[in-house]
Amino acid sequence: MGTEDTKVALVTGGAQRIGAHLCRTLHEVGYHVALHYRSSADAAHVLAADLNELRNGSVHCFQAALGSHGASKLLAGEVLEHFGRVDLLLNNASTFYPTPLGTVDEEDWDAIVGSNLRGPFFLSQALAESLTQSRGNIINMIDIHGERPLADHSVYSTAKAGLAMVTRSLARELAPDVRVNGVAPGVILWPQSDETEDDARRQRQLQRVPLGHQGDPQDIAETVLFLAERAPYVTGQIIAVDGGRSLT
Repeated sequence: MGTEDTKVALVTGGAQRIGAHLCRTLHEVGYHVALHYRSSADAAHVLAADLNELRNGSVHCFQAALGSHGASKLLAGEVLEHFGRVDLLLNNASTFYPTPLGTVDEEDWDAIVGSNLRGPFFLSQALAESLTQSRGNIINMIDIHGERPLADHSVYSTAKAGLAMVTRSLARELAPDVRVNGVAPGVILWPQSDETEDDARRQRQLQRVPLGHQGDPQDIAETVLFLAERAPYVTGQIIAVDGGRSLT
């Protein structure tokens, strides 16, 4: 499917939550969207159908487990075969769950590091040529806990810290043709995996946010849009969208 005049964004983990907001926002400003999902097939195809009603053929779904060896290269090939180009790679997919020291096995390491670090790196490598041709962007979704560790989440925090370094390293290596930046969300959506979270604990977390309230997924989407479309002289930077949480 040719897209000679239309930019294409590959959004990993784009079926639900923040990823879905990213897909909708980029689609709204005119991007075609390669919507990647791992296991959320129903949500991915519903979102794609909604957006394709607005612009037929503008969204296509791609399934891949990015933590698996070879998956990133295969996904990149499928997207390029379908759309012919990639202008924005948005590495949003993430595996997140607690890993208290003493309970971690190699499967945990492979799952969390695979989706948060290995997948984004090898996907960036696989799409580097296409992004160079389009003078495109890579935007990595990091986390404020890539800089300040989250209790009982050592593997996740380590993976996100690695992704922050990948962001800076690739910004140097791919310049001047490709800009590479990151977004580090704070309290935007509460984790789906945290079934023990209660209102009192959430309030304690919000008390540490200088702006005093939870953020909105659209805050992240607007920051991504700024980096992709309105910041031609910005590369190698990680913007915290956290209401000031990283200051405390």
